[in-house]
Amino acid sequence: MRTQVCIIGGGPSGLLLGQLLHRQGIDTVILERKTRDYVLGRIRAGILETGTADLLRQAGAGDRMDRESFAHEGTVIAYGDTQFGVNFHAHTGRDVIVYGQTELTRDLYDAREAAGAPTLFNVDHVAIHDAKTDAPHVTYHVAGTEHRIDCDFIAGCDGFHGVSRQTIPLSVRREYEKIYPFGWLGILSETPPVHDELIYSGSERGFALCSMRSATLSRYYIQCALSDSPEDWSDANFWEELKRRIPEDAADRLITGPSIEKSIAPLRSFVCEPMQWGRLFLCGDAAHIVPPTGAKGLNTAASDVHYLYTGLRQHYLDGDSDGIERYSERALARVWKAERFSWSTTNLLHRYPHQSEFDIKMQQAEVAFLRDNAAAQKVFAQNYVGLPY
Repeated sequence: MRTQVCIIGGGPSGLLLGQLLHRQGIDTVILERKTRDYVLGRIRAGILETGTADLLRQAGAGDRMDRESFAHEGTVIAYGDTQFGVNFHAHTGRDVIVYGQTELTRDLYDAREAAGAPTLFNVDHVAIHDAKTDAPHVTYHVAGTEHRIDCDFIAGCDGFHGVSRQTIPLSVRREYEKIYPFGWLGILSETPPVHDELIYSGSERGFALCSMRSATLSRYYIQCALSDSPEDWSDANFWEELKRRIPEDAADRLITGPSIEKSIAPLRSFVCEPMQWGRLFLCGDAAHIVPPTGAKGLNTAASDVHYLYTGLRQHYLDGDSDGIERYSERALARVWKAERFSWSTTNLLHRYPHQSEFDIKMQQAEVAFLRDNAAAQKVFAQNYVGLPY
């Protein structure tokens, strides 16, 4: 098989890149290790920056998002007895959009199928060859039979555990990582959200987040030990602990119900440099991971797609290769700022093992400064709604 861009990974970043390129007449093939149903079964983030939403519209996959999503003009920060709002719209003139990643992925799959663009599922033994030459190719197996795709470029959108990053030699790549000493226990429940905005709450018992997917579907999280498993937590225990960590008025109006999904996510910060090697480009989790505290994971992957799509479009349509040659430089400049915001927001509201009384006082002072200082709130809002591309 021959294509212009071979995309490894059929998650949101690979699908978004493929659809944007298709609309410019650039051929792509997507290779996905799992089935479509498996990909759509992943429960992931639901907060979209305005830039991510705009990319979906450019990809021709934003109609349902525009009909069914709802905008958030701000968020609530709570810490002990302190509770205040940060109004994104007042500080930046922009909002964020609540729209589940599962729905976004479904829209992109539907758009790709409608376009007749090829997506190959259940592929394994994917290998990248000759990425440092002008004639790269990818081999893979389906049902035990090896296949080959010759291409101009390869986009590695296959996640943290995928083959793409591992293809870059250790002598070339440098990896930066911070492992946090806790995880997030999250549940999904068919209950109305406790508040019309997200609540980020720090307490002496640990962090909690009240989020949502729709008017009838809520997503809640509590900080937990890395040694915990979902089976350790009954629904009743989860709800009880959540109420102890969020503001009293929110706890009083919280509507509980059976969980329809329950999982624990460890938290890490991770960046791989560079994000390109020859004609191989890394996008999303293949190149970087952020703690979910700042809602930056999916959105930072979308910013990678923006830079790569722009570079490839300029290469094919204008004969200008500057965008692809500087892809890693431009993507990483924004990645590190997203990493900083996620790291700082995590430090602001979580309890760490062996945290001293001084450390706790510093957290309290940071929260108080954010509460009382309009400039600090503006910086927070600018980061949350998304820095410009």
